[in-house]
Amino acid sequence: MKIPVYLDNHATTPVDPRVLEAMLPYFGEKFGNAASRSHAFGWEAEAAVDEAREQVAQIIQAASPREIVFTSGATESDNLAIKGVAESYRDKGDHIVTCATEHRAVLDSCKALERRGYRVTYLGVDRYGIVRLDQLREAVTDKTVLISVMAANNEIGTIQPIREIGQLAKEKGILYHCDATQGVGKIPMSVEEMGIDLLSLSGHKIYGPKGVGALYVRSKRPKVRLSPIIDGGGHERGMRSGTLNVPGIVGLGKACQIAMHELAREAARLTQLRARLKDGIFGQLDEVYVNGHPTQRLPGNLNVSFAHVEGESLMMALKEIAVSSGSACTSAALEPSYVLLALGIPEALAHTSIRFGLGRFNTEEEVDYAIRRVVEEVTRLRALSPLYSGVKAELRKGEQGEIKAQGRIS
Repeated sequence: MKIPVYLDNHATTPVDPRVLEAMLPYFGEKFGNAASRSHAFGWEAEAAVDEAREQVAQIIQAASPREIVFTSGATESDNLAIKGVAESYRDKGDHIVTCATEHRAVLDSCKALERRGYRVTYLGVDRYGIVRLDQLREAVTDKTVLISVMAANNEIGTIQPIREIGQLAKEKGILYHCDATQGVGKIPMSVEEMGIDLLSLSGHKIYGPKGVGALYVRSKRPKVRLSPIIDGGGHERGMRSGTLNVPGIVGLGKACQIAMHELAREAARLTQLRARLKDGIFGQLDEVYVNGHPTQRLPGNLNVSFAHVEGESLMMALKEIAVSSGSACTSAALEPSYVLLALGIPEALAHTSIRFGLGRFNTEEEVDYAIRRVVEEVTRLRALSPLYSGVKAELRKGEQGEIKAQGRIS
């Protein structure tokens, strides 16, 4: 086992060696520009991009590879989907419905639209982080042009009722955008069966390279119109101009192909590893709590609150284990996770939370090591906590009072 141990696979994943192998030729002899259609170098690059487009389309069961638009990552895909729909459908309405626990790429895109005069409804969630469908239905108006609800939460791993949201959107004649950055490659995703009109994904969450992603844009029933947010050159059918990142796109395609073929087996293995991690920690520590849905969650996600221990202090003590206290995009903030607060978790307890993200290359040995170190450090930190000592003293006093009341001691 190598130290440090990486358990932050929701922030990013290592590039799979098979992905790197597929990419390498496009940094060297296959260096052509995919938009250069007058010679063999360009044709070769274009063919590689077309193959990757097919591989991305397959993992989400899109009707056509032409519905895949390559971007720099899911953040750009989210921006293009939300802002592109808002501008293109302004004549129909100016209202968007989203969720309070969405990724910042979605929330900040919506905030930017609000500054331009659009109206946005931010739905709350239940204690597990799931959108209430009745509230979603009530939030929709005749001016609603888009519903944007993610597939699975990047912090707590909760999986949303995607199919039901898609069905509701179809009933109302509203477009449905799904940020599936954490879902693709980890849970089955089908844009057709789930009624998704726009879907965002990113390479580096599925053992592909950073700096490349894609946006699925439905081409019929209905045909989605998007106003571009980047102009110049008319690449990607005019939706996203810019010279294509051919090595990155090849890597994204290969990562999707591998994930699709190994999804079921990998999900089963990660679910077992997650259970091992949870049982090992919960079997040796009291006052620990799982955040998010107990079963309707990503296979490799375990978000835990350790009462009476600051999450930041615990992470600093676990320097040889890579974990996080929330989204990688907000990990520098000192405030507690807005996702956990949306679940109704008290601020003090939210500050004690750690996200474990298990991935393809993690082993049982690494999980067992993490269990041992977490238990050691939580125990040590709690021993230094006057609050925890007081809680334990009150519990002991209560137990002795109960024993005395039962006549077992004089």
